[in-house]
Amino acid sequence: MHSKKNYNNKSVFPIQGLRPMSKSLPRGLKTILKKGGYNYASIINNWSDLVGKQISNVCYPKSIKTGRELKDGVLYLNVFHGDQLLVEYNRTKIIDKINIFFGYKFVKNIRIVLIKEKIDPKKDIVLSGNINSKYQKKLSKIQNPELKKKIKNLINAFSDKK
Repeated sequence: MHSKKNYNNKSVFPIQGLRPMSKSLPRGLKTILKKGGYNYASIINNWSDLVGKQISNVCYPKSIKTGRELKDGVLYLNVFHGDQLLVEYNRTKIIDKINIFFGYKFVKNIRIVLIKEKIDPKKDIVLSGNINSKYQKKLSKIQNPELKKKIKNLINAFSDKK
């Protein structure tokens, strides 16, 4: 009898003609597509349009966990401390808007992760008399008069700014 030919591109040697699209994608991209990474990326790109400006200012998506069918996922949101009630009250609205955007029940639940706002206190650097005299001692060691003059101007400008 005749033997069946398998046209799978599992050989080491390249074949001519059309190849399946999955064979031409990089290996790392295949895993992202299987996990639904494009859905997460589209949520991030359209976040402010999906949930509105008020909610998008106080929270943003951290990650999403879905099953194999990419249904009934859990969306993790980073929420600034103090604004969690706003997100909690609008939880069902957020889920509905995301599911309407995708056209099927992509998100089933939302979990809130509280974060603190990053407030970096500015350190006030004040040149007191002690520090200024310290710089004067170092300036006296510099031989180049132009460089010495520019550094003095810098110290004076810095102290005037404060």
